[in-house]
Amino acid sequence: MSTPTWDEFAELALKRIAKSGAEYGDIRIQDSSTEHIEGEDRRIASIRDVQDIGFGVRVLYHGAWGFAASSILSLEEVPRVADLAVEIAKGSASVALEKVRLAPEPVHRDRVVTPYHIDPFSVPLEKKTDLLLNTMEVLQRQSGIARSSASLWARRDRKLFVSTEGSHLEFDLLAGQGECTATALYESRFASRSFNTPHLRKGYELIEEADFLREASRVADQAIEKVKAPVVDAGQYDLVLDPEHLSLTIHESCGHPSELDRALGYEANYAGTSFLTTEKRGNFRYGSQHVNLVADNTEPETLAATGYDDDGVVCQRWDIVRNGMFVGYCTSREVAPKIDESRSRGSNRADGWGNVPIVRIANIGLEPGEATRDQLMADVKRGIYIEGHGSYSIDQRRYNFQFGGDAFWLIENGRRTHMVRDVIYHGITPEFWSSCDGVADQSFRRRYGFITCGKGQPGQSGWMTHAAAPARFRRVQVLRGEGSP
Repeated sequence: MSTPTWDEFAELALKRIAKSGAEYGDIRIQDSSTEHIEGEDRRIASIRDVQDIGFGVRVLYHGAWGFAASSILSLEEVPRVADLAVEIAKGSASVALEKVRLAPEPVHRDRVVTPYHIDPFSVPLEKKTDLLLNTMEVLQRQSGIARSSASLWARRDRKLFVSTEGSHLEFDLLAGQGECTATALYESRFASRSFNTPHLRKGYELIEEADFLREASRVADQAIEKVKAPVVDAGQYDLVLDPEHLSLTIHESCGHPSELDRALGYEANYAGTSFLTTEKRGNFRYGSQHVNLVADNTEPETLAATGYDDDGVVCQRWDIVRNGMFVGYCTSREVAPKIDESRSRGSNRADGWGNVPIVRIANIGLEPGEATRDQLMADVKRGIYIEGHGSYSIDQRRYNFQFGGDAFWLIENGRRTHMVRDVIYHGITPEFWSSCDGVADQSFRRRYGFITCGKGQPGQSGWMTHAAAPARFRRVQVLRGEGSP
């Protein structure tokens, strides 16, 4: 007897859903493979290969959702799980106070494949471990470096989405990333500096295009400079923020508040709501005229550019903030009608077969301006240039925040001079973005991906990419961080 195909499993589930009288249903079958190689202090510390396969069935019955999932993909299990999803939906419908209404979406039949040159799962393990060992050797051969680490990560998702509306979508998606870190020791004090490729939907060429050995030498030098740097003096500074640092600022202060389910209060008891409430759309000044934040799930190589979301909605590009005004949300088919939008923005994604999709941040980027990075710094008398991610906190409405970073340089009279340490700046989101008076041009634009964005109950990890060029912010309050004397 031949093994049933995924299409046969999907047809089996949809027949059970149709028989129940439900107005909508879909099935996602997913097979995910992840490889993670980690090195610490000149040795390979762990090699993990994880495969995760299963399916989830979602049913909308009389305006209420039911969802069930299983890791057993068989002719007996699929109808059992489909029936369970129907039963849960019927139970939900009996107590629901408000009926779910889905925004319409055309039927799609498509196959989405990540373009790549080198399959990371075909690269010999010895070649990968040699790269990590050589990288750690460069990191740690410099006097003053006490610890080193390096890692490579790759994931492939094969998925089938089929709905009762007739959509049939196949996916073969790939993503990868690599990084290294040097930790310096000086006078009983530690400081780390890191290099990482962004998480992108590319093959192993992403790793080969990055010069790990050159970057390792640079971050080791900078870790030593960082640990010996003077503590920053608290006060008001102009800030010039690099793209990697801005990716986190955008994620926390724009991405999360622009999730419509959060603005409607659905996420309130886990990760907070949003100060961007629905009456502000179109008439709230979020930032200065230099601030244009654009959602784009169509840009090649970015993490949320999956062709379609888990509602079967085609990926799109739209404005979140235009000329400083807040104008748009990330939405699903369920929440889009609540603000009278006729179509979802295609931002409903699950982190695997076992979870129901929820509204996730799109790829959101800061549009480039016209300056160079040096021109931005040339007009700063007393400021700080910040690179990379550090500690951060932000309140439940994404309003008051503070951010650290990975490296900080003092800017004096238009020139970047020397490193300082323990920098933390704080602000209020719209006031901070209103202080932006310049963004560097397209040639400085870089992209950084996130794969651990937490949301939902049960918790899920979301994937998205944030792009930016360096930007300048005036008169921002800077504090000394935890490590200050």
